[in-house]
Amino acid sequence: PPTVRRSRASRLLLLLAALLAAAAPGPCLARVWDLERDAGGVPGEDSDAAAWRNGLALNTTLAKLAPGDELLVPAKTFYIMGGITASRLRSVVVRIDGVLALSTNLKAWPTHDVKGDVMDFLTLNDPENVTVTSTGQGTFDGRGSKWWGPPGVGYLERVENRPKLFKVNNARKCLFEKLLLKDSPYWTMDVSGDTVEIRYVTIDARRERDDGHSVIDLTAFNTDGIDVNGRNFWVHDCSIWNQDDCIAIKDGSENMLFERLNASGLGLTIGSISGSVNRNITVRDCYMHKTVKGIYMKFRDGDRPGLVADVLYENIVMDEPEQAAIWIGPAQQSDSRQFWAGHPCSIFWPSVPGTTCRVPASGLYRNITLRNITINNPKQSPGLIYGNETNPMQNVVFDGVRVNHPGSKPWGDKYYKCENVHGVALGDTWPVPPCFEDRTHHPAIVV
Repeated sequence: PPTVRRSRASRLLLLLAALLAAAAPGPCLARVWDLERDAGGVPGEDSDAAAWRNGLALNTTLAKLAPGDELLVPAKTFYIMGGITASRLRSVVVRIDGVLALSTNLKAWPTHDVKGDVMDFLTLNDPENVTVTSTGQGTFDGRGSKWWGPPGVGYLERVENRPKLFKVNNARKCLFEKLLLKDSPYWTMDVSGDTVEIRYVTIDARRERDDGHSVIDLTAFNTDGIDVNGRNFWVHDCSIWNQDDCIAIKDGSENMLFERLNASGLGLTIGSISGSVNRNITVRDCYMHKTVKGIYMKFRDGDRPGLVADVLYENIVMDEPEQAAIWIGPAQQSDSRQFWAGHPCSIFWPSVPGTTCRVPASGLYRNITLRNITINNPKQSPGLIYGNETNPMQNVVFDGVRVNHPGSKPWGDKYYKCENVHGVALGDTWPVPPCFEDRTHHPAIVV
């Protein structure tokens, strides 16, 4: 009868559906990939063969990671050739419990092209919801002294053709934590993206172990600490000792908070900037011991207008800074073998006669506040606030910026080079920059 045939057909469809469901693959189970056990990595061997094998193992394993997976670098040392690249990782964890040490065979280092531009050590492209972490503290050992070369001479040989230690492009909802990044050949950590947290990271780049930045140490040029650009970054509870910008907030950055940093190098830096809008940036609750520069904001040359606006530096203590504790103006830098030249401001200006310092007309600072800043025993004058005559700084506020026992050079009893600035000094700020309106009360003067 028709009813029986329909009943049998229904049972057949149900049976077929059950069989298909049984045959279909089940949900993927998250997997932990061990670099040594699963990928064939070779620990403890500092040879070219091991470095290439470990590089291949790391590249191959990163490419296999599926959402929910974890890559584990066990608590051993792996010598690795650079050019490690992973793209479009999604919802994975990279756990570095050991040491990733760069190969020192510079001649064999992989390059992008026939011109010989070297590849970075580790690059993540377009990661989303990715965590790079450690059970304790994972280490990237850049072994940078081989790339830096002999003090001074090494830069003339390689200039900036050196690998970044850890580069992340266009990260989204990512966390980087519990890492020691040591002696990077070039920039240490370079991250762009949206909604990124960086915490519990230690950066150390130096030639000598002295308590300060010697002339020899400073020849480890371009060892930036944490360079960022993008939106919605939170960088906190990190320690940085290096020979260039401790942090560098690059072009096109907004909505960024940096706090509880222990930093010593060329400064807590915004820049260098050219032709972009950068706003809503806060740097607070930081300590700087014998740093070279302290608060550092810089424009480089450019044809298009650039803006740095709505910036707050707050609750910062510096002990014995070696150069300008506060520098707001042109970039004092060199980017060629003519390292004495101004690009736009010479690194030897104003101490060496004949050197120059130009202020780019395309850059505008607006709504810049320094609040509760204490500078103890700077070796030089407190600093520089130097705008362009045709595009002066707007609404620069020093509120409780105190300098104890300031040095006399290079600005003498004026303390600051201060030109083309619409600024005001509040609270117990001392000394007051000479081009600011003085609204201070009962300044605590220590001479």
